[in-house]
Amino acid sequence: MTADLSQLVKAYDVRGVVPDQWDETLAELFGAAFVQVTGADAIVTGHDMRPSSPGLSRAFARGAAARGVDVTEIGLCSTDQLYYASGAFGLAGAMFTASHNPAQYNGIKMCRPGAAPVGQDTGLAEIRELVESWMDPGAPTSDATPGTITQRDTLEDYSAHLRGLVDLTSIRPLKVVVDAGNGMGGHTVPTVFAGLPLTLVPMYFELDGTFPNHEANPLDAANIVDLQKRVREEDADLGIAFDGDADRCFVVDERGEPVSPSAITALVAARELARHGGKGTVIHNLITSWSVPEVVRENGGTPVRTRVGHSFIKAEMATSGAIFGGEHSAHYYFKDFWNADTGMLAALHVLAALGGQEGTLSALVAQYDRYAGSGEINSTVDDQAGRLAAIKTEYGGREGITLDELDGLTVSATDWWFNVRPSNTEPLLRLNAEARDEPTMAKVRDEALAIIRG
Repeated sequence: MTADLSQLVKAYDVRGVVPDQWDETLAELFGAAFVQVTGADAIVTGHDMRPSSPGLSRAFARGAAARGVDVTEIGLCSTDQLYYASGAFGLAGAMFTASHNPAQYNGIKMCRPGAAPVGQDTGLAEIRELVESWMDPGAPTSDATPGTITQRDTLEDYSAHLRGLVDLTSIRPLKVVVDAGNGMGGHTVPTVFAGLPLTLVPMYFELDGTFPNHEANPLDAANIVDLQKRVREEDADLGIAFDGDADRCFVVDERGEPVSPSAITALVAARELARHGGKGTVIHNLITSWSVPEVVRENGGTPVRTRVGHSFIKAEMATSGAIFGGEHSAHYYFKDFWNADTGMLAALHVLAALGGQEGTLSALVAQYDRYAGSGEINSTVDDQAGRLAAIKTEYGGREGITLDELDGLTVSATDWWFNVRPSNTEPLLRLNAEARDEPTMAKVRDEALAIIRG
């Protein structure tokens, strides 16, 4: 097929509409290019429940095997289950998923052995160049003996590994509603939670890549309405929602109210610091709440601020030896999980923290949720650079204001801050604002939006 790889190969992964933007022929070329760029002699692959995933994954495996590489297929899995296999087996890996995107999309998340990310600066650009050069003539014939393609089930081993990283032995009985969104959480949760003193109320556990109930993106408030209602109806202790490939988790409390991912980051950071003797570095991106670095310092740790994006978080974790990292988007990264992100491990930490005391989740997280935040607000903007320049002009001369261009533009004062950053893939500016109280936050948010949309 003729494909525009500039639209398909993103900053961190491959993602596009099947078959309009890519198909199994192209997936086979990606498999061949992946092993050439990484130099792998063996790889592991996995896929989600989308209708196109098994065929794309097998085509990728064929492309790799044709170049002499042995392929271990772990089949249906969550993205963090693929990271587990990459780390535990010491193999480069490829996960076929489009995460929370609609059903017609699919993609590839690639990693080197030990779940080390493959992004634009760590091999993805070279993979794209090879695939582009091969699209017309096809991949060159290899003299290598074709590799084998074998299957292996890793669900039990993955679950045991996660359970070994969190002490759940003394938690009280809890009632938990889990919304899998017809995604891979429906595959992993029953095994990971097995044997725990939990009354599990499953929602949408049937694997269905057409997402018949709602999009598998729990950061969109519309997609957790069912979960919120069910938590209240069941008088449950908490609710957990996973995205399509189950590498992110979102939490609601016993009232059905959303718990900020920043509060979850702070809670897990405190627990991981305690587990590491009150010492360690914790990574947070620049739009997580002020509460995160505060809690890290209060618990003896060192907070490190980074740009938004998993490749930046993982790179900083590897450089600094950080024990944990969290993002506003509900990605949570653990040193003991090869610096990779796993929503399931974060969920286990929440269960352990709640079950280890008698109070409610809302009371527990109140100590970690200290400020008023806007959440992420997207605005369609044709001239992103021009709007950012206008914000810089407006605030740059004000007394007591600091400007920071680590990622987009962050404007900070004593009682508030906001960040505006452009999307890498769409004509959008993304605003996040926070203040010490709700009226101040609303005022700052609305001032910034007026300039952005001006």
